[in-house]
Amino acid sequence: MTEQKPAWLEEAWRHIGVAERRGKASDPRILAFYRDAGHDDVVDDAVAWCAAFVGACLARTEQTPTGSLRARSYLDWGVSIASPRAGAIAVFSRGSNPAIGHVGFVVGSDDDSLMILGGNQSDTVSVASYPQSRLLALRWPSGVPVEAPAKALFDTIIDHIFAMEGGYTDDPHDPGGPTHRGITLATYATWRNVAVTPDTFAGLKAELRSLDRASAAAIFRARYWQPSNAEAMPPALALMHFDASVNHGLTGARRLLHLALGLDPETSLGAETHAAIASLPLENLIDRYAAQRTAKYRALPHFWRFGRGWLNRVAKTRAAALTLIKPTPTTAKDPAMTTLPSDPTPKWWGNSLTIWGTIITTLTTVLPAIGPLFGIDLTGEMIVNLGHSLTALIQAAGGVAGSVMAIYGRIRATQPLTRRAMSLRL
Repeated sequence: MTEQKPAWLEEAWRHIGVAERRGKASDPRILAFYRDAGHDDVVDDAVAWCAAFVGACLARTEQTPTGSLRARSYLDWGVSIASPRAGAIAVFSRGSNPAIGHVGFVVGSDDDSLMILGGNQSDTVSVASYPQSRLLALRWPSGVPVEAPAKALFDTIIDHIFAMEGGYTDDPHDPGGPTHRGITLATYATWRNVAVTPDTFAGLKAELRSLDRASAAAIFRARYWQPSNAEAMPPALALMHFDASVNHGLTGARRLLHLALGLDPETSLGAETHAAIASLPLENLIDRYAAQRTAKYRALPHFWRFGRGWLNRVAKTRAAALTLIKPTPTTAKDPAMTTLPSDPTPKWWGNSLTIWGTIITTLTTVLPAIGPLFGIDLTGEMIVNLGHSLTALIQAAGGVAGSVMAIYGRIRATQPLTRRAMSLRL
């Protein structure tokens, strides 16, 4: 089962896009960061608030912050960790002044930089890249097991990738050429730092055929997982985007993601992307991403050959991604779509169309037939004067109307009947 992101990181994601207000007004959400970090005396969001944001997210998830608004106060907080992982607190230098710095939460990394979710990054809560050369410390809360949820997530997703890619293939119609575990010959050669030439082709192809799972996973992590920034995304979207990056390429996947988000497809993947991700229901975003991938596949010239497999891959990836979405409390269904209660409030029989329809039918069709047995004769002077034909017409119309009312009343009935006290004065 995939491990969840740390609670303080989940809290931080909820505030993506919060920004300072122009002019003298201050955003109350930023003032709340100061307050929860232990500084309710601050009433101006122009005061540096990266440490306030970190402190608030920690305090709101039952962790004790430093209580300081200085970024470097987190240099000695918690425990030190050697390598970056999602949720770790990163402290950076800022300029040549040893007293100032920047602090935020790690959400991704590569060889040269860290992706940081933090406050006061261009005056907003956003995701931004910071060079590892400026990193002063990586810290983790004391008493919390030092785990690597992002690594566990990668391991879960890489299982899906291998299942989708299968084993060795060398289809002449596949523009990727020889491929094993989803790694093409060109990608493998680049990884080995060997040019593909007539002299090296046979040897590289043989090596590719014997590529083991661990080596393929290392290539996927370095060439697709980290550059795609999937590690900084919610698990469900990380799976969909990583799978797309492997199958469509990094640039193609970025364009598809931005189309699904309603952004310019040529936009670089950054703070605007993450703000848009946070603004959409995750299940809806996964469906939109899948739709974009489907449309992309259908437009490819080799769809006639590989289309069925491609569409099957999208469907399976969508299904797998949806299983990674955290369950949320279900909302009540529309009352119009729910079944009726077993014991509804009864209504008076006099309000029933069924009852009145039956009464009218009885009066106009049954009573004339049995009336004489009880001394009631409707064929007397009044009926004679109106004529037998008119009597028949009235009986027929009344019978039809009564029957319709009875049937309609029975169909629309939703409540049991109850008796109501009545009195009759003569």
